[in-house]
Amino acid sequence: KKQAEKAVHQKKEQSKTKCRKARRRHINLVAEFNRRQRKNIWLETHIWHAKRFRMVKKWGYCLGNSPTEKSYRACYRAMTKHCLLQDLSYYCCLELKGKENELLKQLARICSTDTGLTFQEACCLSGRFEGSLYLYRADRYPEDMLGPVTFIWKPRDGSENRQLWIWVHPALKQDILRELKAIFQCTEPEEICITEPVTRSLQEEKQVEVVTSLGNKRKREDKEGEKAVPVKKIIGDGTRDPLQSYSWIARTTGIAISDRSMEILRYRLIGPLSHCVLTETLKAASVQTV
Repeated sequence: KKQAEKAVHQKKEQSKTKCRKARRRHINLVAEFNRRQRKNIWLETHIWHAKRFRMVKKWGYCLGNSPTEKSYRACYRAMTKHCLLQDLSYYCCLELKGKENELLKQLARICSTDTGLTFQEACCLSGRFEGSLYLYRADRYPEDMLGPVTFIWKPRDGSENRQLWIWVHPALKQDILRELKAIFQCTEPEEICITEPVTRSLQEEKQVEVVTSLGNKRKREDKEGEKAVPVKKIIGDGTRDPLQSYSWIARTTGIAISDRSMEILRYRLIGPLSHCVLTETLKAASVQTV
């Protein structure tokens, strides 16, 4: 009896599945990509890694841990003679905006010159180089260390307002973000993050489904009647609640802190040909002045 029920159940499931040609259509691949992110946050390179790596769930993300094939020699060869690329987009980016003097004054409380460079180092302050340092709780050095971070300033544009990006590990993000909001007194949310819910609405489900009737295929249409093209989405951020605020501002100083996690991608290139790869890949845009 159990085998008979199981067979009937399998037949029902198989009848609902689509053929491989239908599954491999671009519009269906994008819909499947968006659906499978409901439980774990994916990086932009997730599909490439999932085919070649053993994936693990860490810090709210789904990351490639170890390769499925013996590629250690190939990676070492690329690092020493060619170019090796790593996806570090799971690192969290915290953006600070405000007057330069006020930023440096408060940031000096959570770092020390005894450990090396600080936020006000001349080569880093100009925006030409990226810096790295260790952060501590405000006025608590050498105790209560928060962890290592990297930072880069946006080059000066002539005004006293500056923009600073701080990259932190997702395991340290909440502690460092809480400390930054405390020293800058950013208690008022600038805007509330309203992200798309994990479960799609009925209207969106209707747009995703392929409507077939009597063997005739219908084109998917949106509200305007035009052909709807699904967009690949990176849903949310693995280190915060989707309904949590992502930007804060201080009323007294005007300093604004924004959480740019999963909005700014980060890649690391290692090897002697890294610069050649960048010059061949990136093209400088023409700046037009009015």
